[in-house]
Amino acid sequence: MNKSVDILANDLDDIKNGYIETADTFKCLFCEREFEKGLIYQHEDKYYEACRYVRMHIETAHKSVFEALVTMDKKVTGLSEHQCELLRCFYNKLQDQQIQQRLEIGSISTVRNHRFAMKEKEKQAKLYLALTALIRENENAPEKYIQPHETATMLDDRYKITADENAKILKKYFPEELKGRLSTFYIKEKCKIVVLRHIAEKFEKNRQYTEKEVNEILKNIFDDYPVLRRYLIEYGFMDRKDDCSAYWMK
Repeated sequence: MNKSVDILANDLDDIKNGYIETADTFKCLFCEREFEKGLIYQHEDKYYEACRYVRMHIETAHKSVFEALVTMDKKVTGLSEHQCELLRCFYNKLQDQQIQQRLEIGSISTVRNHRFAMKEKEKQAKLYLALTALIRENENAPEKYIQPHETATMLDDRYKITADENAKILKKYFPEELKGRLSTFYIKEKCKIVVLRHIAEKFEKNRQYTEKEVNEILKNIFDDYPVLRRYLIEYGFMDRKDDCSAYWMK
């Protein structure tokens, strides 16, 4: 793998530092030299702990973190040589007139436009980082399940149904349209929950139905309407009086 790609696989703060910290060492990202914690390192006539010495190493061996990054392969940075030179000038705090003379740019206003473009790219990069971070968080987040109805008689794994699963099941068993007829009810228990939840929406809440009224609604959905009525009650969507004189949604 390209060394530059290895560097960019690290967190932004580590890339800005130019090194990574492990349990036992500080490791330079640009040459992979490691400096062991607890040891003292000498530079000229002075002595440094590993954390300070790795920063000094980057300054002496790689000039600076900025210089090490800006000289990376342009296939990785996406920067042209001209853009790298501009960034060097900005990093070294050169005035616009100095940059114009050094890089032989047409005018000072052109330099100012480059500064403006850099700030715009920085904003765009922040937005892109935020979007990709949200994507990763969403990928790693536990799946979100549809909330079971409050009157469910027994909650178990059958109720672990995502919105995507719910839509696929409804499309499968209501092939014409959601207002159409059910193709079959001889299906898995999880699928029955999805289908029954959809059928339950056909009934008004806070209203009592006669058995005949319930049957008329269910007949339009499936020929074996008694089994639908029974399962609506069994799964806690519907309730009835003991003499079956009235039915209502729970």
